[in-house]
Amino acid sequence: MIVSASQHSLFALGLTILAGLSTGIGSLLGLSTRRSNTTFLTLSLGFSAGAMIYVSLVEILPKARLALQPLLGNSLGYLATVLAFFAGIALTALIDQLLPSHDAAVLFKLQSEVGDNQTAMGRRRLWRVGLFSALAIAIHNFPEGLATFLGALNNPRVGVSIAVAIAIHNIPEGLAVSAPIYYATGSRRKAFWWSFLSGVAEPLGGLVGYFLFQSFPNQLAFGLVFAGVAGVMLYISFDELLPAAKEYGEQQHAIWSLIAGMAVMAIILVLLA
Repeated sequence: MIVSASQHSLFALGLTILAGLSTGIGSLLGLSTRRSNTTFLTLSLGFSAGAMIYVSLVEILPKARLALQPLLGNSLGYLATVLAFFAGIALTALIDQLLPSHDAAVLFKLQSEVGDNQTAMGRRRLWRVGLFSALAIAIHNFPEGLATFLGALNNPRVGVSIAVAIAIHNIPEGLAVSAPIYYATGSRRKAFWWSFLSGVAEPLGGLVGYFLFQSFPNQLAFGLVFAGVAGVMLYISFDELLPAAKEYGEQQHAIWSLIAGMAVMAIILVLLA
């Protein structure tokens, strides 16, 4: 069966939407109980870190190199891949310096401290933390949406693997936004919608990718952006997900859940091969 370019684009955009809206799943999990479940948080953060690390190094970065080397030659193509990869890391580090922390473990700590003893100052603090977290997560989600879209456009198998890794990663992020807003306002509806909106940046990244590569459909741009996004995903895993998992849970739980995330992602990639 022949698949048209427009069908490829719709498939890629659909995967991006599904990955981004998985923040709503995390929000619903966070709103299902009034007590913080730190074991679940540790396991989910470690698992999502493992999935993202594996797909970044095993799928995204090699695909970027394969796109660049035929155009630039083996040595220069390899160099361009490495430079774009570390540029993605540097860009994410800069964003982290400019934005307030949205560490999920910290948010859960705030939730447990204030949850049963609602004070006006505590509610204001949690509301502010929740909103800033939604903003920070939305900004981080944008390049992830771009990666999902470009991966699916270039190779549906790669797109599915990236979408699964990002969807898993977005669940604890959705929970991290909804929990403080719920405890600040007492409104499950507000908590859910703010969490949901933080994930909308993901399909927006996909839309930017769609219009960008409709105008500049070339492998050079694809390879550079793809390598950069691999750096973004790796930085998020090591700088945010893993430290948060170990801070608010047992270290062994964090490590084994990370390995489980890698294993599950490896199985998914084998099945899609």
